[in-house]
Amino acid sequence: MSQKPKPSHGLAACPGCAEPLESGDRFCGACGYDLSAVPAAGAEPDRPTVAIGTPVTWPDAPPRDPGSLSTMTQHPGDLPGTDSGGRDLPTMEVRTDGPVPAPETPPAPAAGSGTGGDFELAAPDPRTAVQADPPPAFAQGPAAPPGATAAPASSAALCVACRAGRVDTDGYCENCGHAQPRERDHMEREAGPVAAVSDRGLRHHRNEDAFAVSTTTLPDGSPAALAIVCDGVSSATRPDDASAAAAAAADASLLAALPRGTHPQQAMHEAIVAAAEAVNSLAEEPGQDGAEHDPHRHRNAPACTIVGSIVADGLLVVGWVGDSRAYWVPNDRGTASVRLTEDDSWAAQMVAAGLMNEAEAYADERAHAITGWLGADSYELEPHTASFKPDHSGVVVVCTDGLWNYAEGPEDMARVVPADAADRPLHSAQVLVGHALDGGGHDNITVALVPFTVTPQGAGSA
Repeated sequence: MSQKPKPSHGLAACPGCAEPLESGDRFCGACGYDLSAVPAAGAEPDRPTVAIGTPVTWPDAPPRDPGSLSTMTQHPGDLPGTDSGGRDLPTMEVRTDGPVPAPETPPAPAAGSGTGGDFELAAPDPRTAVQADPPPAFAQGPAAPPGATAAPASSAALCVACRAGRVDTDGYCENCGHAQPRERDHMEREAGPVAAVSDRGLRHHRNEDAFAVSTTTLPDGSPAALAIVCDGVSSATRPDDASAAAAAAADASLLAALPRGTHPQQAMHEAIVAAAEAVNSLAEEPGQDGAEHDPHRHRNAPACTIVGSIVADGLLVVGWVGDSRAYWVPNDRGTASVRLTEDDSWAAQMVAAGLMNEAEAYADERAHAITGWLGADSYELEPHTASFKPDHSGVVVVCTDGLWNYAEGPEDMARVVPADAADRPLHSAQVLVGHALDGGGHDNITVALVPFTVTPQGAGSA
């Protein structure tokens, strides 16, 4: 291995400290200057602002505290320096043992004044900078009267993600762009003894379920409690609108029919018909299906399933179209639970025809294909209704497949329904939605609970 040749710097003295050099030196013996960085003789000389060969005189190091291995703290303001024009910079006292005094404010220069082209304005001192006021919160409106609940004057809500930006009309945060939860993503309602909870679940981008819970009175003054649950058909157009329209129409129909003395089972039949008409009307609205933007794209009419329950005058009435279900879960879990509805689905048809047993049918990928629904393109509307007269108290579980997929059999449903469901229906509905979410939340989840209490006239069954 050959050695590198010694540099021929041709310098008599070190450019850094002016120490005399020998021709074979690679580094200055006094200050350690790297002589290999010096341009070769004959090269174009460098023209820096300050000549490289000018000796640099550093201030003496500050004294070291007795017993300390380091010198006293040196602050940048303690050292002299020059600006870009070669003028001395003033030293500034730097204090670390107390509050920093505010610098004196120099008099404002006259308009158009200046010296030698240098700017007179210095950068602001961060120690004396004044923080800008934060953006105002909701605009303050007139004071609300005593006892009234004041609403914010601004309709823009704070983002649930960053808690700083405002939510635009499109439902996204203007600051971080985060999509905000919609009102239907999670809904809870109580109406007397009836309660319902609906949740978007963990996989769907929106909640296409809807529900209605209400109470009313019969002509004799006895109470009636009702619940309607609808599940939008995802393959159809506007499934969320379909379920909402059906639930609202069925609820309104029942609240009108029951007080005037219509039999609860007949009232349920009429309510399902009214719900179907409400969903059908969505298909007749012009410009709502997007066909004008893509006339060649096939779109199904809005559609949904429906299931409802009425508890009135010692009767338990259910009605349904599709695969949303109702279960009877007695307070005494030693008594059998019962599924009160039969699905309008491919699997149910296979079982009814004797072609498959229930386990085989529901294991098939076609199991949840529905054969009945509310919508303008349904083959034929066939509302199913049934009336029961339990001889013991319990609760009716009215739900979409987002729940019963995780508790399909009656005994499975009874196992997950809390024991105090009749006394705490809202809490129990929350527990059931949580059970579905814990199971995976693959679909929208909606459940309503309607307690049934036996009266002395309720003996026997139908």
